[in-house]
Amino acid sequence: MNIRKKHQLATIRRARVRRRVAGTAERPRMAVKFTGTHIYVQFVDDQRGVTLAAASTRQKGLPAAPPLKANVASARVLGGVAAEAAKAAGITQVVFDRGAAAYHGKVAALAEAARAGGLKF
Repeated sequence: MNIRKKHQLATIRRARVRRRVAGTAERPRMAVKFTGTHIYVQFVDDQRGVTLAAASTRQKGLPAAPPLKANVASARVLGGVAAEAAKAAGITQVVFDRGAAAYHGKVAALAEAARAGGLKF
């Protein structure tokens, strides 16, 4: 498949999810982005247009001995780290935004770890 076509289809999927998902100050949007090498999580208040908290596999001081990458094991670790960052910012309830990714594998592992860390979806 042509790379432009793949990007176009991903943009359509992302827009379809974003039509239904919006974050507020009380219940921010937990936006997840998976690249080929890293995972990024942001807690966004869409009404004000600000990021309240964030976590990624690139940040320093993560609790894993091997370097974290964009895989299921790293997603589990990052889900817990993201939940801790959200709690530190006073966030307990979120709306999950999976972006263009399907809800299985890395995405599901990250979501389950965030739930285990105390976030309510």
